[in-house]
Amino acid sequence: MQVSFIIPLFNCLPLTQAMLVSLRATLPAGLTHEIIFVDDGSTDGTRDWLSTLASDPAIRVVLNERNLGYATANNRGATLARGEFLALLNNDLVLTRRWLAPMLATHRALGARAGLVGNVQLDARTGAVDHAGLVVNLCGKPVHNHALPPFPIRLIRPIRRAPAVTGACVVIETTLWRQLGGFDEGYINGGEDIDLCFRARAAGRINAVALRSIVRHHVSSSPGRKARDEQNSHRLAQRWRAELVAAADDGQREWCRDYLWPVLPEPRSDDWRRAVWALAFLAHVRAVPPPDAIAAVEVGLGREFAHWERTLK
Repeated sequence: MQVSFIIPLFNCLPLTQAMLVSLRATLPAGLTHEIIFVDDGSTDGTRDWLSTLASDPAIRVVLNERNLGYATANNRGATLARGEFLALLNNDLVLTRRWLAPMLATHRALGARAGLVGNVQLDARTGAVDHAGLVVNLCGKPVHNHALPPFPIRLIRPIRRAPAVTGACVVIETTLWRQLGGFDEGYINGGEDIDLCFRARAAGRINAVALRSIVRHHVSSSPGRKARDEQNSHRLAQRWRAELVAAADDGQREWCRDYLWPVLPEPRSDDWRRAVWALAFLAHVRAVPPPDAIAAVEVGLGREFAHWERTLK
């Protein structure tokens, strides 16, 4: 068995049905696989529909007794998986031709250091890029990267390393998943994928985006998807505060751009060293950001903690 597709469900039956059609239509010829649906307490006819799939030997079904959340649903499905790789898929994806092969190729290219491999996801409604990896912003919070390199660059460099990738469509080796312990079920429908990525990084693995793999995504369509965003962000930041600051390359670059904009036209003698450092960092000549950029992310994250302390009681 090469790939186990894990698909958690909570209502949205028409999207699930369309997703399964697209999955079957895009599987590489000869791929040994299984599809594991984990229904998390759906009430819209999803369970009746799942019962009609019983005769398909490639499909397995898990029925949770109640809604237990995204992390638990994936963990239950992964426990049953027999594949070398797990492909975690949201049920609101529209999978496109040749989406899987670049993700597996990226994993092979990274070799023994491969962590979680994500891909490019377009908003199914607008076609805009919704995800090309995650970055950490000036507030120390992980956000989706909506920018893609120019097409010629993607041809030459089809892999983008990233601090984290979304769990909506991700490939991970089953042994690594089990080594890391799967998703932390303390997160409720958000943050568990980023937490797993950071645990993979802590274990010396590289998370990456397969830039040649493109799918479409009906973003956050499941009921209650965003209900606990702040609690999940707080939990993530408590656990990974120092790592978020260290991974905030995007936020540090934002600080450098904001700093240089007013300084460059009229540089002062006490500014030039900092300005040269900021320019070198922006140009990728220097890997380490200016200390002020790092401090700015720490301040931003401190404001987030102050906000959580006021609001999460």
